[in-house]
Amino acid sequence: MPRSEHPISRQDIPENALKVLYRLHKAGFEAYLVGGCVRDLLLGVTPKDFDVATNASPEQIKALFRNCRLIGRRFRLAHIVYGRDIIEVATFRGHHPDEEDEQPASQEKGKENVSKQSDHGLLLRDNVYGTIEEDAERRDFTVNALYYSIADFAIYDFANGIADLEQGLLRLIGDPEQRYREDPVRMLRAVRFATKLGLRIEEHTAAPIHPLASLLDHIPPARLFEEFLKLFLNERAEANFEQLHHYGLFTRMFPLLRSALKQSTSVEYKMVQQVFADTDARLRSEKGVNPAYLFAALLWYPMQAHAEEIMAEGGLAEFDAFAISAADVVGRQSRSISIPKRFSLPMRDIWMLQLRLRQTHPRRAIRLLSHPKFRAAYDFLLLRAKVEGNSELQELGDFWTQYQKKNPVPEASTHTGPRKRTGPRRGRRPRRKKTDD
Repeated sequence: MPRSEHPISRQDIPENALKVLYRLHKAGFEAYLVGGCVRDLLLGVTPKDFDVATNASPEQIKALFRNCRLIGRRFRLAHIVYGRDIIEVATFRGHHPDEEDEQPASQEKGKENVSKQSDHGLLLRDNVYGTIEEDAERRDFTVNALYYSIADFAIYDFANGIADLEQGLLRLIGDPEQRYREDPVRMLRAVRFATKLGLRIEEHTAAPIHPLASLLDHIPPARLFEEFLKLFLNERAEANFEQLHHYGLFTRMFPLLRSALKQSTSVEYKMVQQVFADTDARLRSEKGVNPAYLFAALLWYPMQAHAEEIMAEGGLAEFDAFAISAADVVGRQSRSISIPKRFSLPMRDIWMLQLRLRQTHPRRAIRLLSHPKFRAAYDFLLLRAKVEGNSELQELGDFWTQYQKKNPVPEASTHTGPRKRTGPRRGRRPRRKKTDD
């Protein structure tokens, strides 16, 4: 598609991305914008990232850019760093050789530029380089196999992606089952792209998702945490949940909810649906959403049920049972989606504060207002009251709403960082010199 037939202009491309494209081009390499940024520009959407594809190897890219760092073992990538802006540059991927075949001549001797798959078909290493045509065939969806050339400003469409965009279809390139086995995260990406772009998942692309949902069990928990953020820290969290649940993917990410979400009338289902609806509303209002709050809401009922079991079995006090249960549930969930401590600790604070919020004595209540996680715990209390329709929780929520109005907390008392010294600095007492007896 020549420049005269598409709307993409260099004015739409950030300066740093243009620098990378032009330097590769002037060095004699092919250089293209690729994937989601081209797709989004065609749809009139502002891309989040601008990725580049080239026939230069990672080592050749690094030689061209002093501000380059090579990352990744599964597939080597070059990150060109301009302050906080990072332009990701990938070498064209090629087809995998058969195990009996020799290593392709294009691979550098002595490097880990090879492909490797697990027993389940998951690609463990994908450093096989090739041509732009091969690279297009290796991409996941047709709408992502679009390349914008800096040489002639044309768009190259290798998989009829533009036609699929016009028809509102999201279609995998190649055999869907094989592509999902190579990388099960593609099932999550199919849902995310469909809701983000308003596309319908094509029939053959959708058919294997439910039967292959269990393949997500083989994905590293840290990678699923990143996918969780992409799926639910946007304005389509509720739609993503509904689609993931429809295809049997959500409970693979949250196995502790597997039995509870079978009924759409269960309180667990209502909680999940409501917290994602609230997330969408907050983001549309340009308010922040903390992943700790989402995890606290999603795992509250499994944690509460486990705490009740601990109390019944061991006769522990409720506070102690909650503390043990919280640690157990976070540990079990982290086998599927890892939860960094910067989120798991606040998440446990939100849970434990649900017990302390019952304490409405003025002396204790005023101290709670200055707790760093009070506001998150208070919001969660209101969410529980809304989901459960519990009159006691609603009365408790009303109490804290009115109490905050009557007792506004001074800004200084809510400060959670290191305290600043206001008086003169005390000097150290000088050491006594040792003397021989």
